Amino acid sequence: MAGDPRPETADQKVRRQLRGTILTVATWIVCLAILGLWASTGVYTLRPGEEAVILRFGGYSGTQTEPGPKIHLPPPLESHAIVNTSAIDREEFGVHAETATQAEADAAQSSHLESAMQTSDNNLVMLDFVVQYRIQNAFDALYRVADVRAILRDAAQAAVREVVGRTTIDGVLSEQRGQVEAESRDVLQQLMDEYQTGLAILAVQLQDVQPPAPVRAAFDDVIAASQDKSRTVNEAQGFANEVVPRARGEASELRAQSEGYKAARIAEATGAASRFTALLGEYRKSPEVTRTRLYLETMEEVLPEVEKYIVEPGAANVVPFLPLDRGRATPPGATPQSGEAQR
Repeated sequence: MAGDPRPETADQKVRRQLRGTILTVATWIVCLAILGLWASTGVYTLRPGEEAVILRFGGYSGTQTEPGPKIHLPPPLESHAIVNTSAIDREEFGVHAETATQAEADAAQSSHLESAMQTSDNNLVMLDFVVQYRIQNAFDALYRVADVRAILRDAAQAAVREVVGRTTIDGVLSEQRGQVEAESRDVLQQLMDEYQTGLAILAVQLQDVQPPAPVRAAFDDVIAASQDKSRTVNEAQGFANEVVPRARGEASELRAQSEGYKAARIAEATGAASRFTALLGEYRKSPEVTRTRLYLETMEEVLPEVEKYIVEPGAANVVPFLPLDRGRATPPGATPQSGEAQR
């Protein structure tokens, strides 16, 4: 019939089937590419010091802490947020700067209000400080509170004002600055834990601490006097540390000398008493012999350089003689020889 199409040839049929196959393959390739791109959105890498908070259908699923390549289900099934938990951040409070515009003037006024604090003795002190912190819980820092920085600033001012409010102005200015810093850090960390901010407070450092300008000169004089007092006390302590040990050493030396002298005198007296006791025993045995020996020993001690002759009484007649060689005149300026003394 005239309206019937011409029969499809084998070549046309092959081309039609080939076009359909190519179209199907291309469709699959495009689908796989789209699927691969979608899956690749769940691949990420963690560097050292970073943590990733994983959310599954908007709910908390877990936290990845190990560095390296990571993968999770692609969005919107799962999503992740990377937080650097090793970085140390800081917030400054009451730091004054030069004001050139109205906005800067307003900021300076706000800083002035941050700096003004009342002490326990009802004095006013202008105190600038810095808070150093880092994130220790990534999920809490991201999702527990709406504005972590605002909470940190409010809590830091409250903590420092609380500690300064129970400290005297002299302690804040000089004596107890370290204690104020430590107590402020502890109070601020307690507040951060109560609010579940996920922040770790590393330090609260006081920067510029001064009394109000109208009375600053008087407080400077007080601080100078306190420093002079401390310097004088240190000098006196140093002098005492030098003199006291020397005096103690001299006292110990004198004590040792006196103990030695005491021991020597006791030993000498003990020896003399023992000698006397021994002589008494000998004297009782033979009084004449002992008396003669004591006499001779005494004469030997009393006249050590005099030539002495011992003659038994009545034993013989003593013939006087003149030692001519010893009777010669001694030259002027010469000294007699030993044993030449006149008898």
